Amino acid sequence: MSVFARMAKAAALAGAAFDGGRPQNGPQGAWSGSSSGGAGHAVSTAGGWSGQGPSANMGSPGNSANGFSSAPGGRPGFAKAPDFYSPLGTSRAPQLPEFLTSNPLPQGKPWGTKNATNTNVYVDPPTTNVTRTYDFVVTKENIAPDGVNVTGLLINGQFPGPTIEANWGDWIEVTVHNNIPDEGTAFHWHGFLQKDTQYFDGVPGTGMCPIAPGSSLTYRFKADLYGTSWYHAHYSAQYASGMIAPMVIHGPTTVPYDTDVGPILVGDWIHMYYADAVDMVMTALPNWKQPRSNNNLINGKNNYDCSLTSLPCTPNAGIATFNFTSGKSHRLRFINPSAAAIEKISIDGHTMTVIANDFVPIQPYNTTVITLGVGQRADVIVHANGKPTDSVWMRALIPDNCALTDGKGNYVQAAIFYENADRSKEPASQAQQGWDNNNCANDDLALSVPWYPIAAGNPSTTETLVARMGSNGTHMLWYQNDRTFRTNYNDPLLLEAKLGNLNFSEPANVHNYGTNASIRFFVQNHSGQPHPMHMHGHNMFVLAAGVGWWDGTIVNPDNPARRDVQIMPVGGYVVVQWNQDNPGVWPFHCHTAWHLSQGMVWNVLENPQAIKDNLNPPPSIAQTCRDWAAWTGNNVVDQIDSGL
Repeated sequence: MSVFARMAKAAALAGAAFDGGRPQNGPQGAWSGSSSGGAGHAVSTAGGWSGQGPSANMGSPGNSANGFSSAPGGRPGFAKAPDFYSPLGTSRAPQLPEFLTSNPLPQGKPWGTKNATNTNVYVDPPTTNVTRTYDFVVTKENIAPDGVNVTGLLINGQFPGPTIEANWGDWIEVTVHNNIPDEGTAFHWHGFLQKDTQYFDGVPGTGMCPIAPGSSLTYRFKADLYGTSWYHAHYSAQYASGMIAPMVIHGPTTVPYDTDVGPILVGDWIHMYYADAVDMVMTALPNWKQPRSNNNLINGKNNYDCSLTSLPCTPNAGIATFNFTSGKSHRLRFINPSAAAIEKISIDGHTMTVIANDFVPIQPYNTTVITLGVGQRADVIVHANGKPTDSVWMRALIPDNCALTDGKGNYVQAAIFYENADRSKEPASQAQQGWDNNNCANDDLALSVPWYPIAAGNPSTTETLVARMGSNGTHMLWYQNDRTFRTNYNDPLLLEAKLGNLNFSEPANVHNYGTNASIRFFVQNHSGQPHPMHMHGHNMFVLAAGVGWWDGTIVNPDNPARRDVQIMPVGGYVVVQWNQDNPGVWPFHCHTAWHLSQGMVWNVLENPQAIKDNLNPPPSIAQTCRDWAAWTGNNVVDQIDSGL
């Protein structure tokens, strides 16, 4: 009996009858065994912009020797934006407010008297009783963010997609319409805890079924944390083809600043459709290959040397630009939405004061370079110490030893113009010394001290995981403790747990941690690549990270670093811990897209009895599974990877 029929029989979802789920028919790939089974500002500008688009159109070293160009349709240095351009990183990008004001303001703030000093966000987030609504349409289209024409996936016709903006304590409601004709999809709202809305975490085959082509789903979840994050597709590696976008949750200020410049997405780009890259990595031995990125983008923009590709290519596609005001302090919200890259980020002649890592405000520290793994964020404040006529480069680099690239597009620049700068000329600033180092690790954990102190305490149980790549006899896969993973889109794990069925298949890689109060993972990297390790449903205490063998030392034991992604270095380890306060099925996985495709997922089953007793998925979750079952009954699902 399918999960749908069992749930109907058990009346697990009141008022939502389930049909029998049709087996998922598709290639089994490397795994053996059968696989059963707006806010108005969120809408894209149709047709692009007339007159002008990006503030500048220039070449970075090795791309365009001519630098800025004059383009028809705009003044010198400006080019008409392609239809798919996001306003991010252009002169049309809005400065963000301190908070949204179309709502009650108790004590002058949407969250009242709660702040980073007096409130444990995991226990007592505010409730504003405000819902922010967004409506997104997903399509497959030809795009050329760096001038090279490829097949991409767009949200409301934009790359990156529309920014989600809310206040801490708001509800966010997003309706996703899947207009991809031949693929399912699902959106993950990275970093949110999803307490009481575990089924909307957005992982297909874990908490929900994929959204079938031609179908829609309305997600609803609480902005329980605040700061900077992103949302992205979690269906196979779709997000590597453009399904990424920022989220900004306004919350209490810890360090004052004058201007919120907004989100800055710094990530790699590959000149092929994501499914072709998945085909490469999932090809049988000995012909498998690991995909290599071809370029590096800031807010979806960069140039590319068209002589390096056989694909249709237009030179001088344009780079991102930002505005500074002399003497003012600016908040920049860096996000790494890469498929695989670790990014080094720096601003010539300026110091960055880090005030938050992921969704966690921290005691500020100064640096000249930020290192971000896939999925990580850093909020920084930069004091504009230059003259009103200055312009400087923002730089980002993918070090060769930190990710696989083709070596032709590791570097990207964006121009920062002060208020009276000549925007027709490229900056002449010099890079910070040592910014382009090849250290593939995050900053020293001793620097990342959460503003609100919480001690991790002694764990109820400890698990040691060994991460490695290996062959299953025909394909190369990623393993943790010799276990790999493959999802079954038609049979979500959380819904099985709701029924009390805890006999999961081996490919599901589910591990029951019961009612343990806290879990500690000591993860060892027995591979030649770094891994950005991400935990769903929780912020992790990051107790230690380094190269070699952990000696048992915990960094800042009374108030260790907390975040939802931590880089595990080559030949090294991470030690993370979390409190089991959120019953669900939560993936702990590497956020490198290709490693995820190859099965590097360890599913944590947390308090299954509470799932059975208290979880109440809405009827839309059942309908999404019915729609998916109907579509897969008549269409082959081309799932050759893990599915995530």
